[in-house]
Amino acid sequence: MKAWIIATLLGLTLAGCQMMEPRSTPSPERIEVIDRSEPAPREAEPRPSPPSGRVAREIAFPESEYARLEKRGTASISGRLTVGGRAASQAAIAVAPVTTYSAEAAEKALAGIAVEPADPRAREYTHTTRTDGSGRFELSGLPSGEFYVSGNVENPRSGEPGIVIRQVSLGRSQHLQVELSR
Repeated sequence: MKAWIIATLLGLTLAGCQMMEPRSTPSPERIEVIDRSEPAPREAEPRPSPPSGRVAREIAFPESEYARLEKRGTASISGRLTVGGRAASQAAIAVAPVTTYSAEAAEKALAGIAVEPADPRAREYTHTTRTDGSGRFELSGLPSGEFYVSGNVENPRSGEPGIVIRQVSLGRSQHLQVELSR
């Protein structure tokens, strides 16, 4: 399995999650806004058990929902990931579209529950990178839309893995600065 796939999976499923508090200045960003107005599709056939320590997904991969999404675009996101005020060096960063499928994984990750790995078709829409030595990251070629920006972190006191997730809106050709901290 490729390293970027593992980084993406970890970015969406690690336990010990925390959301950032909203900034006091107006911003196009939204924090933990997950709408499930339409019932999520369910699988007709049972799936094999997920890997040890992970729970099975309740929502099947929604092909029609992903078919409406673009994989590439002209937008970009950059920012910095910090933990306890210190830069998170070489941390995995993932930008995934907000869908019923990714919302389930984000909700569970924020609750400290790891879900089974994402369907390979969903990974085709996820963009990943790593932070540099200063905790900075940049991703370009992103489509417009609603996204989860997640960063894998390690608690400096306990050494426990965790995740920071922020939901953002990204317009066509827009560059968005995103600060992830824990």
